[in-house]
Amino acid sequence: MDRTVEILGVPLDLGADRRGVDMGPSAIRYGGLGEELAAADQPNMDGGDLSVPRPEAGDPDVGGQLGGKAKYVREIRTVCQRLAGRVSAISDSGRFPLVLGGDHSVAIGTANGVAHDRKTGILWVDAHGDLNTPASTPSGNVHGMPLAALLGRGVFEAEEWAHCPTIEESNVAMVGLRSLDSGEKAFLRDSDIHTYTMSDIDKRGVSEVTHEAIQKATKDVDQLYVSFDMDVLDPDEAPGVGTPVRGGVTYREAHAAMEILYAEAADMLCALDLVEVNPILDRENRTAELACELAASALGKRVLTTP
Repeated sequence: MDRTVEILGVPLDLGADRRGVDMGPSAIRYGGLGEELAAADQPNMDGGDLSVPRPEAGDPDVGGQLGGKAKYVREIRTVCQRLAGRVSAISDSGRFPLVLGGDHSVAIGTANGVAHDRKTGILWVDAHGDLNTPASTPSGNVHGMPLAALLGRGVFEAEEWAHCPTIEESNVAMVGLRSLDSGEKAFLRDSDIHTYTMSDIDKRGVSEVTHEAIQKATKDVDQLYVSFDMDVLDPDEAPGVGTPVRGGVTYREAHAAMEILYAEAADMLCALDLVEVNPILDRENRTAELACELAASALGKRVLTTP
């Protein structure tokens, strides 16, 4: 990649039900992100962190205005609008936005920043579906809604800060799924989203699954946005996440997938998120360090031999 990577932290934990992911950007930087990118011969700069309101300063119940539960949605909307503006400016300047979460609700801002005027595919790497709406959510946590928001599902269709019409279901590929709510399952059965569960990876191998997911996400689009939730990894590999689910991808599989991503779609990459690192729950910062390694692999560093 011949673009300079601009690192942008979004210390947001308003979308989650456990404190700690607000320290994720600092933990990832401390884990050696700059050094890993340099080892990939990838020029980079640090754009600092966005200002994010504290939970104590907001009202978690205002989400009822969306016709259901969406905790702190007013504050999250403000952060995502601000993030979209920063990401758009980074992209317009010719640099590559590397966004460090924070919880996964930051994806609403990143995607809208790069996809507001260009047809965009999404590679969503996550254990969870993130397809709930305020009407369907069991928890009210917005970090379980960002993909639904981007696709304009339910009430989000009328929310201009969230819904991104240049992203179509048929160009969304989800990899690593193993924990879905009932409403998400029902939606996915009738949608055009391409889904790849851990069972698919077990049966077909991570190389074949990643290759196919990239093909589906990039068909007839201008660019590809990648959102990587660290809970896609098995908790033995990445213990420092807020919503761990056993049976996830291994260290080798994650690196192989990111190497394939770079080999097959480097020229289409427009932004990358790394989200849900919670250093409070981590062991010796290993999850943050792994996030650094995976970012470098996605941007050109060869850690393993791509199958």
